[in-house]
Amino acid sequence: MFHKEGAKIILITLTISVAVVLLAEQYIYSYWLVKAIQFFALVFMILVLQFFRNPKRSVEVSDHHILAPVDGKIVVIEEVYEPEYFKEKRLQVSIFMSPINVHVTRYAANGLIKFSKYHAGKYLVAWHPKASEENERTTVVIETKLFGDVLYRQIAGALARRIVNYAKEGMQVVQGADAGFIKFGSRVDIFLPIGTEVNVKLNEKAVGGKTIIATK
Repeated sequence: MFHKEGAKIILITLTISVAVVLLAEQYIYSYWLVKAIQFFALVFMILVLQFFRNPKRSVEVSDHHILAPVDGKIVVIEEVYEPEYFKEKRLQVSIFMSPINVHVTRYAANGLIKFSKYHAGKYLVAWHPKASEENERTTVVIETKLFGDVLYRQIAGALARRIVNYAKEGMQVVQGADAGFIKFGSRVDIFLPIGTEVNVKLNEKAVGGKTIIATK
């Protein structure tokens, strides 16, 4: 399965790849050069397909835990000041996505969308300390039953050029459902109440919709 946000890019890539394969056969007379060009066209097509893959996952829905919204590596677990919405200290858990990770964003919890805002910005590398404040990003707040307000932030990286966010204020959302996509990006930050029991460790691999980030 592929994510709908990749449909246009996949179609364009497929068209270009087929054209390259056919033109190489017609206009290049070196057998090995033709095969090399065709090989790289195929590899490029495969890379685009794997980037937009959208694996179906069974989700254990529960108000008692927060799930990882994306696939990637846990790179931050620390108390920080959150200046945009809470304007107070929160526990931040950040997940960094490499280009080979699934880039679908999933809702980390059940609840009501209280806040959803897009910010234009820079394209610093996703692990840059200022990325969460200066890069293109979206901020979404879910009102949950047990954790209170939980904020997650999609952050574009150096390669990302479009963040897709489906969360709209007033929506009721279900944990694990499709919340958006970061094209060729990057990082997601989650902000939890201070004192929340965290179930992951630094450098641990997280799986979106499966890994339990925190429990209550």
